[in-house]
Amino acid sequence: MFENYAEAVPGARLYTIPDASRFDKLSFLKVWMKALRIMAKERPKAVVTTGSAPMLSFILLGRAMGARTLWVDSIANAERMSSSGRLARKLAHRTVSQWPEVAEKEGVQCWGSIL
Repeated sequence: MFENYAEAVPGARLYTIPDASRFDKLSFLKVWMKALRIMAKERPKAVVTTGSAPMLSFILLGRAMGARTLWVDSIANAERMSSSGRLARKLAHRTVSQWPEVAEKEGVQCWGSIL
């Protein structure tokens, strides 16, 4: 299944992350462990992620490792920032929304959308 994703980024490393839900706290432990392995191996200078709850691990680990962090809240959140985005706003160096109205309401910037 993920082979198709790898074809989209030829020559680049591709990591897959398990899904996690706030309703299943154990799923976040699996994400955290995978994120820890990836971050220790890659040692990024910057972490940029579109908003999903599992990616909060990368924002938190990135900050702990001294990387600059950017959270781009999910385009699916057209009326208000996601709960993960509201948390990321406190953790990431910068948080942006993909909707101008949401950005204005939430006090963040809108840099456009990623489709």
